[in-house]
Amino acid sequence: MIIKSHLIHNGVDYKVRWQDTDSFKHLSYEKCQQIYGVCFFGDKIVVCRKKPSTIWNLIGGHIEKGESIEKALKREILEESNMKVLKHVPIGYQEVVSPDGTSLLQLRSVGLVEPIGPFEEDPAGSVDEIKLINPEEYKNYFDWGKIGDRIIQRALELKKSGLS
Repeated sequence: MIIKSHLIHNGVDYKVRWQDTDSFKHLSYEKCQQIYGVCFFGDKIVVCRKKPSTIWNLIGGHIEKGESIEKALKREILEESNMKVLKHVPIGYQEVVSPDGTSLLQLRSVGLVEPIGPFEEDPAGSVDEIKLINPEEYKNYFDWGKIGDRIIQRALELKKSGLS
């Protein structure tokens, strides 16, 4: 499924194109900037609040230079939630195109996680709280329009099928 949208960030209007995918292998690694996961612990989704805002988000962040996408996902989830990834699969990605025509890719996966211990703090200091939420309540924490709806819908479908 493809969804076209736009987002305004710091007064700049970006074109956004969502694409479902079962693999990230065909994507240009250089354009892949971030990876976020819809992380399920049991039937709940793990969300985090990043400092200093009051905005909640999925767990994830930037892919470090030379780091594999899988390693970045596992590292970000560990750092931001103190949970380990048991199993994960891609959901899709969005291409974000700036007004000058340059673009980057933001990747989304779904995974099953379990705590290693209690969450105390993110080593980078960016996350100050995590919560486990019911999937149907995600819009109380973040609302990304049709693209966000598709991310959660596909995550639930893949989880239900055992993370195909």
